[in-house]
Amino acid sequence: MAERKTVEVIVEKQVKIPKKKTAKDPKVTEKRKILFVASEARPFIATGGLADVIGSLPQALAKDPTYDIRVVLPLYSEIKPEWRRKLAFLGDIYVPLSWRNQYCGIFTCVQDGVTFYFIDNEYYFKRPNCYGYYDDGERFAYFSRSVMEILPFIDFYPDVLHCHDWQAALAAIYLKTEYCKRPEYQFIRALFTIHNIEYQGKFSMDILGDLFGIKQEDASLLEYQGSINLMKGAIECCERFSTVSPTYAKEIKTAQYAHGLQDIIAKNESKLTGILNGIDVCSYDPSTDGALFKNYDAENLDGKRVCKKELQKMLGLPEKDVPVIAMISRLVSHKGLDLVKAVAEDMLHEDVQFVLLGTGESSYENYFKDLASRYEGKVSANIAFNGDLSRKIYSGADIFLMPSVSEPCGLSQMIASRYATVPVVRETGGLYDSIKPYGAGGNGFTFASCNPYDMLYVIHEALDAYKNTEAWKDLMKKAATTDFSWQRSAEDYKKLYEDTYTSWQ
Repeated sequence: MAERKTVEVIVEKQVKIPKKKTAKDPKVTEKRKILFVASEARPFIATGGLADVIGSLPQALAKDPTYDIRVVLPLYSEIKPEWRRKLAFLGDIYVPLSWRNQYCGIFTCVQDGVTFYFIDNEYYFKRPNCYGYYDDGERFAYFSRSVMEILPFIDFYPDVLHCHDWQAALAAIYLKTEYCKRPEYQFIRALFTIHNIEYQGKFSMDILGDLFGIKQEDASLLEYQGSINLMKGAIECCERFSTVSPTYAKEIKTAQYAHGLQDIIAKNESKLTGILNGIDVCSYDPSTDGALFKNYDAENLDGKRVCKKELQKMLGLPEKDVPVIAMISRLVSHKGLDLVKAVAEDMLHEDVQFVLLGTGESSYENYFKDLASRYEGKVSANIAFNGDLSRKIYSGADIFLMPSVSEPCGLSQMIASRYATVPVVRETGGLYDSIKPYGAGGNGFTFASCNPYDMLYVIHEALDAYKNTEAWKDLMKKAATTDFSWQRSAEDYKKLYEDTYTSWQ
């Protein structure tokens, strides 16, 4: 049996007798209650863009006094001690999962106006990483089931259960297959957000009952192409589902982007919405960012020249006034790296410098290390994950290259813009929604096809624009003042919550 208390500071357990809830009219509520269910969130635990969303969107929504925003996460051992010490122990329950009856400790804290709950079970979550284990299906089935079970204990029945990606998909599925039969749960509506449709939660049908505790009569909800598909199940069960940009919502209706789910998307198309993510504009603020060599803002960009010079010095590049083209990316094929490889040397024939930061597939890592060795003084390849260096690159570069083959939303192009570094992007997903072409009065440079020479053409357009000092300064200012705040996106989510809550399947 897992240990029950796994954080250093524990408050005295308060004995609570859950109140019996009765069904209510969904049109009557004091506050709109939203419960986020996700597998990670900043500042507690992060492996990717999902954590940025769950760390920022609830905070933006919580600024509205008519909303009560709460978040449920697993209590991973990877959560740092400084955060674990802030958690208060509320108590424990036991969670049924098929034939199992598992311990569930419940911890909480309030961060930036948002109440967070943490599900504690060391058997499932005391591990070096969040994901990548043979029993991930069971781990997140337990997590999703725990979310349903803790609602009476915390005395919080949300109007909308907002589940994110396959790890939280079963929370929506359990709600609609079992818990909705209980009076206190029957008016909870479900919203499912797809952050990347490539990762769907696929498992053998053989474990449907034994591992997930799903009855055979509900098997058709999850079955797809002979396997359990948790994302498919959540799409079928939820009143509404969404993606992280309007263009990606259109793209996943096609076989090119849907990774096999296009028929399910088409069937449920009327429930689909795309809302563009935002970024934390307080964290990514060149006027206050402590990682920068010198702070600046859109009205006074003098500090950006200092950042560029110091970045060149730091990376061993000549300190001269040539365009610095940067990429900060995972080194994987869908980030458009084959396009870059095809024309990198053509690009380097120009009087430019190229800076790369990222890790990923060894073939790409080796290619960029070799490129740097052959173009010493023009290329800096930093094969690492380094948050401090990334901010120095965002602030010190002139042009940010992001030629993704697919990109559900993308944050890097928004962060680069915030630091007055002009993006060059391919017109896909959130890149299309956030960056508009300079020639049409936009905030960057774009190209449509997956053709390396189309990309090279717009890079040359950007290099030509760079030579016009005043026009380039105006373009930097336009990029830096584009509204990528979460507050803009939060207003769209509020409309979606209202639509979800008042809908009936």
